[in-house]
Amino acid sequence: MTVDISVLIGGEAGQGIQTVGLLMARTCHRAGLYVIVVNDFESRIRGGHSFIQLRISDGPVHAPTQDLHLMVALDERTYRLHQSDLQEGGLALIPKDDGDTMVQHHQCKIVDFAGLAQKAGNKILSNTVAAGTCLALIGAPFDLFENVLKTTFEQVEEKRLAQNVQAAQYGYAAAEEHTFRWSWRWDRTSPKGRLIDGAHAVALGALAGDCRFSAFYPMSPATGIIQRLVDMAAAVPLVVEQAEDELAAVNMVIGAAFAGVRAMTATSGGGFSLMTEGLGLAAITETPIVIVNAQRPGPATGLPTRTAQADLQFVIHASQDEFPRFVFAPGTPFEAFTVTARAFELSDRFQVPAVILVDQFLNDSIFVAEEAFEAPEAARPFTITDGDLDDPTLYRRYALNDSGISPRALPCRGLARVKVCSDEHDEAGHITEDAAIRDAMAGKRHAKYQAMREQIRPPEVIHAGSDIVLISWGSMRGAMIEAVNQLRADGINCGGLHMIDLWPFPDAAMGEILEKAAQFFVVEQNRTAQLGQLIRQQTGYRYADAVLKTNGRPMCAGEITEAIKTKLK
Repeated sequence: MTVDISVLIGGEAGQGIQTVGLLMARTCHRAGLYVIVVNDFESRIRGGHSFIQLRISDGPVHAPTQDLHLMVALDERTYRLHQSDLQEGGLALIPKDDGDTMVQHHQCKIVDFAGLAQKAGNKILSNTVAAGTCLALIGAPFDLFENVLKTTFEQVEEKRLAQNVQAAQYGYAAAEEHTFRWSWRWDRTSPKGRLIDGAHAVALGALAGDCRFSAFYPMSPATGIIQRLVDMAAAVPLVVEQAEDELAAVNMVIGAAFAGVRAMTATSGGGFSLMTEGLGLAAITETPIVIVNAQRPGPATGLPTRTAQADLQFVIHASQDEFPRFVFAPGTPFEAFTVTARAFELSDRFQVPAVILVDQFLNDSIFVAEEAFEAPEAARPFTITDGDLDDPTLYRRYALNDSGISPRALPCRGLARVKVCSDEHDEAGHITEDAAIRDAMAGKRHAKYQAMREQIRPPEVIHAGSDIVLISWGSMRGAMIEAVNQLRADGINCGGLHMIDLWPFPDAAMGEILEKAAQFFVVEQNRTAQLGQLIRQQTGYRYADAVLKTNGRPMCAGEITEAIKTKLK
C-alpha cells in the first residue's frame, strides 16, 4: 500500500465528532479508497471523551492501527491523551479557544473551527469545517467533498446545505496555512463496494434469512441492529417490538417461532444472562430461535460502549443441563450478513437455538465491504402439514427417531395437535417423569449433533503449511491476518486460522491443521484465552501462548506482531 494513514477526531460527546468521521469516510470511499472507521465513545450523552479514528488506504484494511498521523483535538483532553501516538511529522489541529492551554510545539496547529463555522452561518457547522480542513490536508479535491455534502444533506433546506458548503470552503482555506507530510495525489476510481457497519449487516442478514419478527430491550452495543430493523420494517413483512425487558423479549421471540415465523432478538452479555432461561425453554420445546449477543466488557454493567470477546464459553454452556445449539462469530460485515442468514436456516432445520456472537467493534465500526450482499433463495419450510401425515390425529410433536429431528407441525393449522411444555415430556408432548422416557428424550435431542456437525464449516486458512499459526475468532480476523502478513514480511514463517463456526466445534478439521503446525497462538479479547481452552478441550492440542487484550479497545495488528515476536524469543 502506498497510502495508509490514520486520522483521529476527538472531543466531548455532543461535539459532532461522528459527523466529521462520516463525512471524511464517504469522501474517501467515493474516490475509490478503502477506509475503516472505529467509533470510541463513552456511555454518556454529553461530556466525557470520545473519538473516531479513520484508517485510510489504497488497499483493503480491516483493523485499526496504532500509528496516528493527523489529529483534530476539539478539546484539551483529546490532545493530552493522544499526542504520544502522533508519528514523527504528524499534525494536531486544535481550536483557537484552546490554543493557549494546549502544549505548543511543531506538531500542533491552531484552527478557528468555531469562528469559521459562525462565519459560514452557524457555530454548529464546526464539524464540517474540521472535515474540510482534514480532507484538504490529505489532498482531497474540494468538488469531491462538496458532492458528498450535497448527498448527505439532500433532504435539508437549501440554505442549510449552502452553509455546509461554505463551512467546507473555509475549512479548505484554513488548511492552506499548514503542510502535511502524508498528503498524496488523489487518483479517483470507482468506489469499492459499500460502506457498512456490522449492525447494519446483521440486520440485512436477518431479512435475508426470512426473519419476520424481532423483540428486544435496548442494550448497547446491540441496539443498532434493532434500529436498522425498525428502519426496514415499513418496507418488508417484519414486526419489531420493544419489550419491557430481556425476559419478555426472548419469550416473545419463542412464541412467534412456535407460531411458525422466523424470529430473533439482539442483546449484550447482561441481557443474554437474563435470556438463558428462555434459551432453555427454546431447547426443550425444540423451538428454533436466533439470539445475537453483541459482546461488551463486563460483568454486570461493565463498559457499555466498549468491545470484548469474553462470552464465548458462556454462550456455549448457557442454561442448565445439556442441549444442542449453534454458535457463530462473524468477523466482517459480509460474514455478519451471511452468518445471520445461515443461522436462521440452520436453527429452523434442526429445531435448535442459534447464537451469533458479535461485539462493539464489529457492530459500530464502518468498513468497506466489497462482496455482494445477495439474499439466498426463498427460505425452505422445515415444517409439515396435515397432508404430510397418514393420520394427523395421531401426530406426535416429539416422535423419536435416529436423527433426533421430529416432524414439526404448527399449532392451529389443521388436525395435527401440537402440544408442548417446559417440563420433560413424552413423544406427544405430555409431561412425564418416566425415567426411560427422560433418557430417550435427552438422547433424542443430543442425536441432532451428528447432522449439525456436518453443517459446520472449517476455519479459514491463511498461508497453509506455516510453522507458526495465529488463531482468531470473530472480529479479530482483520488484525490477525494483517499481523500474519507483517510477521511473514519480517521473515517469520507464520500463517493463520480464522474461526466463524464455533459450536458444534470443528474438532476434526482443527486437529488436521494443528497437527502440522510447530506451535500455535490464540488472539482474543478476553483474559483467559477462551478459544484456546476450547481448542485444547475438543482436540487435545495446547496453544503455545496467547495474545490477549481486555481494556475494551479493539486490537491492532502491531500489538499482535510485537507480542508474537517477544514470545518467540
